[in-house]
Amino acid sequence: MDWELVRTSLWPLVRGALLGTIPLSLASFAIGLVLALVVALMRLSRSRLLSGTGRAYVSVIRGTPLLVQLFVIFYGLPSVGVTIDPWPSAIAAFSLNVGGYAAEVIRAAILSVPKGQWEAAHMIGMSRRLALRRIILPQAARVSVPPLSNTFISLVKDTSLASLILVTELFRQAQEIAAFSQEFLVLYMEAAAVYWVLCLFLSFGQSVLERRLERHVAR
Repeated sequence: MDWELVRTSLWPLVRGALLGTIPLSLASFAIGLVLALVVALMRLSRSRLLSGTGRAYVSVIRGTPLLVQLFVIFYGLPSVGVTIDPWPSAIAAFSLNVGGYAAEVIRAAILSVPKGQWEAAHMIGMSRRLALRRIILPQAARVSVPPLSNTFISLVKDTSLASLILVTELFRQAQEIAAFSQEFLVLYMEAAAVYWVLCLFLSFGQSVLERRLERHVAR
């Protein structure tokens, strides 16, 4: 292994993670969570139109590959006159994907809250919307932390697909250096190692957050 190449290429890869992978992941996850909450509430709605629309969205997102979704937005939409730059295209695709998967996580978390909580809120005069905001969602949030954290970790790795639409992030940097040096195995292994370290930090943060939530519940 060319250790000198590993040493000189490490900072460009880390910089790609700091300036590309992480911001792309955070922006997409934040937008995706908002979308997921809306879709989850639509699926729980008593309106058949809203519930059906939410169900159709989840079905399409979960039933099609993320790569296809990314290509539809970046390469497909220009054919109908809608051209979106690489970064917004990537954020849109990842956000829509997160929204489809996280919606089911949030919906399941809301359904896990005992029905007695709803009834108690109704007994003290709370509207359904107020009960949802003040009682149900805070409890559902605690339940949904582990699966949503896993969704975020998966998203960090999935952002490597953005290199296919010319977004400069960690894997794109590895591709460019590998193309120049012709050391593809070394660079791709190094990129994999950086992704692994990122995911280790995220997993550690997830564990810390879960322990804090458990202590809060115990009190």
